[in-house]
Amino acid sequence: MSDDAYIYDEASGEWIPAAEAAAKAGAAETVEVRDSVGNLLQDGDQVTLIKDLTVKGAGQTLKRGTLIKSIRLTGDAQEIDCKYEGIKGLVLRAEFVRKR
Repeated sequence: MSDDAYIYDEASGEWIPAAEAAAKAGAAETVEVRDSVGNLLQDGDQVTLIKDLTVKGAGQTLKRGTLIKSIRLTGDAQEIDCKYEGIKGLVLRAEFVRKR
């Protein structure tokens, strides 16, 4: 885009530069995911469970203190995607984990 391109911003009701609009759109898409004590989580972090969790459909319980390696953020502020042996497609709530 050229430097003199402007886009109408519905939220503010003003015309803003296209570069500024793109920056706002990028910032709006990032979601902060925080663990049970408020630490910011990122892709690849290791987390520990803070309570026993029964996994629906797997017939097994993950015990408190279980280490989950290499999490992935899903775009939802409360859900993280992770792998654990014997369980495919495990999604945990961020409120039940603590960053290691």
